[in-house]
Amino acid sequence: MNKTKKAIERLYIGTCDIYEYGKVKDPKTKRTESKELKVNGSPIKCRASYSSIPSTNQQEGGKMYQAVKLFINPDLDIKPNSKIVITQNGRTTEYKNSGTAAVYSSHQEINLELFKEWA
Repeated sequence: MNKTKKAIERLYIGTCDIYEYGKVKDPKTKRTESKELKVNGSPIKCRASYSSIPSTNQQEGGKMYQAVKLFINPDLDIKPNSKIVITQNGRTTEYKNSGTAAVYSSHQEINLELFKEWA
């Protein structure tokens, strides 16, 4: 493990569970149903970072929006629109990743938005 990766992982103060929505065949009924599936083992060490962004839309009256970014191990394959449940600082919040991750040798960064429901 490179020094940069070790240094970044020391900053991980949260954990997360990652879920995908997929088809599963019930062994008893033999029916295939769509279900939420936990992937990549759990819990996974991570860090959520928060920043405020002012609205650029004047019709919204200068509202502030919170941008959330997840820092996590680069070896994980987290698909777009996965549900990511983060526990950090004693709070648990459900997010979904809002696009493709920026992957570096030491970590990956994923922009998040609040999870409402499966699309």
